[in-house]
Amino acid sequence: MKEVVLITGAGGLVAKELAKKLEKDYTIRFLTRKKKHENEFEWDLSNGTIDENAFENISHIIHLAGANISEKRWTDERKKELISSRVDSANLILKTLQKKNIKLKSFITASGINYYGTKTTDKIFTEKDGPGNDFLSEVVILWERAADDFKEQNLAERVVKIRTAVVLSEKDGALKKMLPTIKSGIGSPLGSGKQYMPWIHIKDICSIYEFALKNSEIDGAYNAVSPQHITNEDLTKKMAEVLGKPLFMPNVPSFVLKLIFGELSDALLEGSRASSQKIQETGFHFEFPDLTITLKDLLKK
Repeated sequence: MKEVVLITGAGGLVAKELAKKLEKDYTIRFLTRKKKHENEFEWDLSNGTIDENAFENISHIIHLAGANISEKRWTDERKKELISSRVDSANLILKTLQKKNIKLKSFITASGINYYGTKTTDKIFTEKDGPGNDFLSEVVILWERAADDFKEQNLAERVVKIRTAVVLSEKDGALKKMLPTIKSGIGSPLGSGKQYMPWIHIKDICSIYEFALKNSEIDGAYNAVSPQHITNEDLTKKMAEVLGKPLFMPNVPSFVLKLIFGELSDALLEGSRASSQKIQETGFHFEFPDLTITLKDLLKK
């Protein structure tokens, strides 16, 4: 029999693509707010309910649930939602495992490269570095702490935290948002454009999850980021080049983004580099380590 993998965040891009990648070797189940298919099971964070049938004969959980960081302005209410969707969801799963006396082979959670802080520096961060001190760092600290509880409570043999960079896909996320303006010839970098933009191809992030699932020596935190470091300006120019479009508009001024997005603008205007050396030293190989190759794969379809 195939091992059972339960995935949260069923509606997200990574969850959908990852499930396709894993379904040959595993039985896939989803936790979702509204059941539409046989392998989906409902949960509701607002009232703390969960369909316990999702946990029958389960071996692994991949926790991808979490409200979109860049979807709305960061009001106090939104900030609570961003944290709750990650932390309270993990806690609900933990309590269910305790109730049913289940010990997982692995609990693998999404995490964020913003663990190191939303700032532009010359430093290249590794997993040995400590966290930053801004809101996104706080989100990731609490997110990872909730994951570590699974090991501390002896509910998982190992806990893997995938500190994810900006996922590049033509179907959703940053690339999809940038495409209309660049295709129209009015794309431009944000702010100075010099802020680093840690990134990863959708296929590579899914491969990292698969690699972590299948290799029991993978444990702890790993930066899921391409080995090639780029800036926001690099990405904008390279997209225009691959699409054969001009790029003549001035940079979008920082104050405009701050007026529109408030505190969220920090995530657009600042960014540091992070190292992928740790995951590569485990034997993982990036299929798309180069931005030009990545954009040609994603945009030339």
